[in-house]
Amino acid sequence: MSYKCDVVVVGGGISGMAAAKLLHDSGLNVVVLEARDRVGGRTYTIRNQNVKYVDLGGSYVGPTQNRILRLAKELGLETYRVNDVEYQIHHVKGKSYPFKGPFPPVWNPITYLDHNNLWRTMDDMGQEIPSDAPWKAPLAEEWDHMTMKELLNKICWTSFPCPLSPVFQVSRLLHVEWVARHGGAPRVTARWEAESGRSLEPGSSSLFERMVNVFFHLVIFQDFCGTMVIEGEEAPVAYTLDDTKPDGNYAAIMGFILAHKARKLARLTKEERLKKLCELYAKVLGSKEALKPVHYEEKNWCEEQYSGGCYTTYFPPGIMTQYGRVLRQPVGRIFFAGTETATHWSGYMEGAVEAGERAAREVLHAIGKIPEDEIWQPEPESVDVPAQPITTTFLERHLPSVPGLLRLIGLTTVVSAIALGFLAHKRGLLLRI
Repeated sequence: MSYKCDVVVVGGGISGMAAAKLLHDSGLNVVVLEARDRVGGRTYTIRNQNVKYVDLGGSYVGPTQNRILRLAKELGLETYRVNDVEYQIHHVKGKSYPFKGPFPPVWNPITYLDHNNLWRTMDDMGQEIPSDAPWKAPLAEEWDHMTMKELLNKICWTSFPCPLSPVFQVSRLLHVEWVARHGGAPRVTARWEAESGRSLEPGSSSLFERMVNVFFHLVIFQDFCGTMVIEGEEAPVAYTLDDTKPDGNYAAIMGFILAHKARKLARLTKEERLKKLCELYAKVLGSKEALKPVHYEEKNWCEEQYSGGCYTTYFPPGIMTQYGRVLRQPVGRIFFAGTETATHWSGYMEGAVEAGERAAREVLHAIGKIPEDEIWQPEPESVDVPAQPITTTFLERHLPSVPGLLRLIGLTTVVSAIALGFLAHKRGLLLRI
């Protein structure tokens, strides 16, 4: 069988489908080649009577992710807020504590200063990194040859928060640039809140079907919402989100197994993984009901031949400055897309759509349909899911770091001693020798 077409899109993932749709809408004949028996790439929706539907790949969207929200609306998909009405759980050192907000509260004032200084430092660094060419940053070479763990060891006095542990060996330049092009530290942390965490109904794969780390899914009933932050190297899961459907049915927990923990659990059988996860949830929730789940689904993305893992690619030190400039560079009539080539929301569905549409417009420019200055186009803000302003308090902007506090205390002590000495001298309290 032969096809006559103007453009061949290799890969029916998010970027490929977004590129194909734009090219088709521009009047071109497009053929999409996909090695799997499905489209959607690193999205994967399972449908059955036990779960109705569940995403075991890319799922969550939120404010500023305007391209994926626009596509969802065009294709008739609704979004719903991730449930966080009830308390979330922070499990640390064998105990569970309820909390609300994007991250558990920090009660130790020294630790709070440390974390506040870390996020503030990363935002300040991000201001110096061009989103479309991070290798052009003034200190790109120095930052690219330092890991995030080295940065944390350099500026943190206390133990750093568990959300950063999976990126310890990532290039400092790459991670800081990643945070910056996601809107900065406040926007990245806020995405976990209900206003930012939204799912697509009926599942992310529907978006791409309508165009033609290991995740697991555990259904269970409990009093808290299903969102948990679980600290400890022995815990197989670090984060969970409530995956209950918008009508309140099919109560479920979505867990994320990352990095070395995913590799470790991949050596076990499915039954052994389920047992470990149920035992962990029973401990964190303080409920033996978690030992008897209604249903269980899992997805090991490392076994996907054409994905090779999830949810995104990361660069070790030295790669960004050496090869970053050629990530999006065409070779002859071959144009490249993929979420890792995006300038905003890299690693997410939003980034994949941006990259696919950018590559499609590069093709349109190459064949003379659009001028070069139309390749990169801003996306209007979503009307349905607008971005709320992210503000920082006066204290967050001006609180000292731990070293700054120590210096301030030392200076204050010296000044106080001088002042007391002067006062004693004026009042004749000092003995003359």
